[in-house]
Amino acid sequence: MTTRSLPRILGAALLGAVIVVILSIKLNAFRDYQIAEIAIYVTAIAGLTVLTGLSGQISLGNGAFMLVGAYTTALLLEHLGGWPFIVALVISAAVTAVAGGIVGVAAARLHGPYLAGVTLMLGVALPALAYAYPGIFGGDQGLNVTYTTPGFLGQNFPLTRWQAWICSAVALVTLVLLANLGRSRVGRNWRAVRDDEVAAALSGVNVARARVLAFVVSATCAGMAGALLAVITALVAPGAYTITLSIALLTGAVIGGLGTLLGAIWGSLVIVLVPVYATDVATSHGLSTTIASNIPVAAYGVVLILVMLAFPQGIQGGVLWVLRLFGISAAHPAHEASPADAMPSAGETPARPHEKEGTQ
Repeated sequence: MTTRSLPRILGAALLGAVIVVILSIKLNAFRDYQIAEIAIYVTAIAGLTVLTGLSGQISLGNGAFMLVGAYTTALLLEHLGGWPFIVALVISAAVTAVAGGIVGVAAARLHGPYLAGVTLMLGVALPALAYAYPGIFGGDQGLNVTYTTPGFLGQNFPLTRWQAWICSAVALVTLVLLANLGRSRVGRNWRAVRDDEVAAALSGVNVARARVLAFVVSATCAGMAGALLAVITALVAPGAYTITLSIALLTGAVIGGLGTLLGAIWGSLVIVLVPVYATDVATSHGLSTTIASNIPVAAYGVVLILVMLAFPQGIQGGVLWVLRLFGISAAHPAHEASPADAMPSAGETPARPHEKEGTQ
């Protein structure tokens, strides 16, 4: 990562934090909840963007990693209630990282639909553990999560506002770290593996290690998102982490723009806001509850089709296109990088394989 890009990324994160604080103060409790929910999806989709957009691995099981993070947080807060939430968040991220590493090692040699099938099986099978071990995971009723506002904010400070702040803080830190990682040699190795595994291997990239590391990073982000979701919903139940959640995450990544972290923000806005407004429109026009409950699914499909027809590279690709129309230059999205980024240029001494794996 260049020294010139770091201040720009930190400045954008600081601006985002200011916007969140202002909105959370000006808006009501429900909007605070929506801000927290958007931030949670940003965290999860940003990790999926690294996995699918940068390393080229398709996953339909990130909802299962969110479940791991959520249940880990719920169990920690239930049995070790005196611990600060940040400690539970870190432990949940670590546990999910281990789970991601195990899945990554198992799926390192799989590609395309085969990898998607394995992760799909994970997303379907893992929630069933809650039913198999109700004494630990609470069965279909799940586990209750108790979380209160920190004492230093005072008794009258709204819990929803604090939840919006903490979720947004985690999302912004995640985006900064992933932006740094994506611009490092690790990120260039991922793009090289995505574009041409043979060429990447010949250039000294450890392909298997790069693929597993991408799974670990993606799972860690999903685990943190699951931990945050457990806190704002105050309940962890298997019904909230079905394969539908995994598909929604992948849909958000595609709509926003695969390979771009800003695309994770656009995709999260669509996932959270479209169902709410679609349901409101349906109920305001007198549709039955059964029909209104299916409207968000149809709205997802319509938005996805429209975005893919208008902007094949997602909403962020459309934003860059509009900026270019007005003569405004913008940084190229990460998915436009080529395998040459991870290879020595003419006249440059090739690095040893173990040196190619280091971050710069």
